[in-house]
Amino acid sequence: MKFRFSGRSDLPLDGDAHSRFLPWLIAFMVFLAVLALTGMLILKQVTARWDKGVSGTLSVQISPAEDQVDDDIHMGEVLKVLATTAEIERYEVINDARTKALLKPWLGDIVDMAELPLPQLIDIEIKPGRHLDVKALEDRLAGIVPGTSVDDHQVWLERLVSLVHTVQGVAMLILLFIAVATIGTVIFTTRTGLAIHREAIEVLHLIGAQDTYIAGQFSRRALALGLKGGVFGLMLGVPTILGVGYLAQNMDGFLLPSMQLHLQHWIGVALLPLLVASIAMITARTTVMRTLARML
Repeated sequence: MKFRFSGRSDLPLDGDAHSRFLPWLIAFMVFLAVLALTGMLILKQVTARWDKGVSGTLSVQISPAEDQVDDDIHMGEVLKVLATTAEIERYEVINDARTKALLKPWLGDIVDMAELPLPQLIDIEIKPGRHLDVKALEDRLAGIVPGTSVDDHQVWLERLVSLVHTVQGVAMLILLFIAVATIGTVIFTTRTGLAIHREAIEVLHLIGAQDTYIAGQFSRRALALGLKGGVFGLMLGVPTILGVGYLAQNMDGFLLPSMQLHLQHWIGVALLPLLVASIAMITARTTVMRTLARML
């Protein structure tokens, strides 16, 4: 794979052995950047979906009684309290079929729900903009039906979101490390090239070549190597993402969130090689201009 750019080259940069490893390093950096960026985008989608689905909801658990009659009585008493609570928009009793579906990923097919001492569940949705004192509601329900508890989904959601943000921060640090490593490698490669071609550069200066002309040759070379390595890294990263997504789809959605990227996300991933190559080009040009200013 070769990238050619218009412009005259008076320095034999293509034959420099020290720059041959640069595309491979950039390919590895782009590969890591693709994985890190994709992970950030997926985590952002998952967090937004969880927040939308869980925010403003509660669950009431009624401890199982010794017989069905008592269970029905307890359920009726709890529903009376919920119906008279002004902050509650709606509530829904979770039947045995839904409970069985929720437990299936963990326990498999359950033959008889009556054999399991499962609590009765009620989903609650709070009115938008209203604040419900969860602790007061739980105390009130427990006073009527002992053992009744209220689970505030927002509590564990905040903890989960905090963990997701931590992972996203690590991914951002990885991207920053990739940028710094790329810049450092290009600086080293460019300075080595300047030292190797020092005599040729001095001759170019004697015949009237400007620093910008010499810097342009190094920057075009860095851009070509950056694109070469970036495209190769992208070719490795995209199949890896698709493979992980395929494996995730084959697993139960209850255990793993959906790993799906939208068009704008794929465009962002596809632009990574161009971004890394641009960083390499700018770094090479800046390095040459500063080095020549000290050399001559």
